[in-house]
Amino acid sequence: MVQKARYWVDRHIIDLLRISIGICYVWFGMLKFFPHLSPAEDLAGQTITLLTFGWIQPPLSLNLLAIWEVGVGILFLINKGMRFALWAMFVHMICTLTPAFLLPEAFFTHFPYGLTLVGQYIIKNFVFIAVAIALMRKVKPVAEEDLEKLV
Repeated sequence: MVQKARYWVDRHIIDLLRISIGICYVWFGMLKFFPHLSPAEDLAGQTITLLTFGWIQPPLSLNLLAIWEVGVGILFLINKGMRFALWAMFVHMICTLTPAFLLPEAFFTHFPYGLTLVGQYIIKNFVFIAVAIALMRKVKPVAEEDLEKLV
C-alpha cells in the first residue's frame, strides 16, 4: 500500500503542484477585479504606481495585475504555455517582493522580523518560487539550435 502511494505521488506531484499554484493564481487574481476583496490591493496599487513612476495607477493597475495573475493561473491549470507562464510568474514574484524595499512601513511592523499581515501574504511567495523551480524541471528545454538562432 505504501509503495503504491509513493508511486502515485512520484507520478503526480508535479501536476499537483502545477494545479495548486494555478488555483492560487486564479483565485488571488480574481479578487483584484473586485474592489476591497484582496488584502494586498492597496499595497499592489501603491507598488505598481511607484514602479511605473506614476504612469499606471489604480484601478487600472489592479485590473492589469488581475489579468496577469488570472492568465498565469489559467496557463498552469490547462498545462499550456508553461515556459511563458513560468517566465510571467518569475517577473510577478520579483515585483511582489519590491514592497519590502519600496514600502517597508506596509511590509514590516518591526524591521526586519515583524511582518504585517500583507507582509506575511507576500512572504508566502517564496513557496510559490520553490514550486516554480520544481515545475521548471518538467518544461521542455530549448533546443541548442533554437538558442543559436537567437544569437
